[in-house]
Amino acid sequence: MYWTRVRFYSNFTRAVDMSFIKRSCFIFCGALLVAISLQLFLVKNYVIDGGIIGISIILSHITHQEVGLFLLLLNTPFFILAYSYLGRRFLMLSLFAILVLSMGTFLLEPIPVITNNPILVIILGGFCLGLGVGITIRFGACLDGTEVLAILFSKRSPFSIGQYVLLFNLFIFGCSIFIFGLYEAIYSLATFFVAYKTIDFSIQVH
Repeated sequence: MYWTRVRFYSNFTRAVDMSFIKRSCFIFCGALLVAISLQLFLVKNYVIDGGIIGISIILSHITHQEVGLFLLLLNTPFFILAYSYLGRRFLMLSLFAILVLSMGTFLLEPIPVITNNPILVIILGGFCLGLGVGITIRFGACLDGTEVLAILFSKRSPFSIGQYVLLFNLFIFGCSIFIFGLYEAIYSLATFFVAYKTIDFSIQVH
């Protein structure tokens, strides 16, 4: 009986570990997709994402500091909130996702953008961004503090995570008009619309 219990707990522990490793691998890929979208499509074309990522892009443009630095600093209060309401595993996976995103943006920063064509930036950058964020959320983490709020609110209302994220970001896109210009703000909004639709699709697909 004792050895049966030992084998059971051993198998259970391995299953939990494999689940955590599997989640971590998908989250790594999701965060890397977001880093690729930011550095190879959006940031250098003055197209911003929403939420903390969008604010970080704006602050990076103003201060000429790395985007990754602001991502780490601004997300910290939201991750404390995430730990309180969504648990330790969510916090650990989210911190891992942010570290991957921060390192990814740092390593990809010297590489020039793939295209300057606004249509391609909107479609490819938005799709890559939304897919990365959606994969990260689907496997138990998030990359942005506003996503934490969206996840919490969506649990208590009929609105989707993507709808809440879009609502939170209207103010940020409005502010970008005064920093990057009207056209860039419109491109940013269009890019985020593509991303928002991709987020909901990638979370819901089976």
